[in-house]
Amino acid sequence: MMKVDDIHVFLRLVRKSIKQWPVPVVGRLAERGCDPFKILIACILSLRTRDQTTAEASERLFAISSDPYSISKMALKKIEKAIFPVGFFRTKAKQIQAISQKICEDFNGKTPDNIEDLLSLPGVGRKTANLVVTVGHKKPGICVDIHVHRICNRWGYVATKTPDKTEQILREKLPKKFWIPLNGLLVAFGQNVCTPISPWCSSCQLTQICAKVAVSSSR
Repeated sequence: MMKVDDIHVFLRLVRKSIKQWPVPVVGRLAERGCDPFKILIACILSLRTRDQTTAEASERLFAISSDPYSISKMALKKIEKAIFPVGFFRTKAKQIQAISQKICEDFNGKTPDNIEDLLSLPGVGRKTANLVVTVGHKKPGICVDIHVHRICNRWGYVATKTPDKTEQILREKLPKKFWIPLNGLLVAFGQNVCTPISPWCSSCQLTQICAKVAVSSSR
């Protein structure tokens, strides 16, 4: 099984291997210095949606409006048209408007910079909250999505059943210098190499040191 100190080696190899693929949309927004509100909305749009579709929908919406005050007053049909065809676009349009309204009413138009306040926003879970804190506000946090949860367990770095439990364990053992970049690294790695079903172990730079926990077949 993976030793605690091996995480430095694993993440160095991951960083090297993902250079050939585009940075996920939320990471690109962060690189461009986008404000936390745009990061939050892009996170909502990205759920169950391909990255390219998320990027295009985000650009269309932000071209019309990119602040909570104007989006809170926008007609739902206009939001729906801008974000289509992201998954569950009608539900997400309502959520985006509700989030914008609450930010205006409860937080003076400023996207919260802490987990507790972000979780008070309609439909925002720990993954999104942590991503806004880390990528949007550049504050310490660990965003654990399905990729981070799966890969950390597959490596044998954690042995957990849920993303929330993975986050808890990572906060105890993961060196803080990796907290913010972890999600961006493992999302790209999980989408292209360490996939949920039949990962590409034959071309993975970590194949000789990975525990491959629960991997029954690979390519």
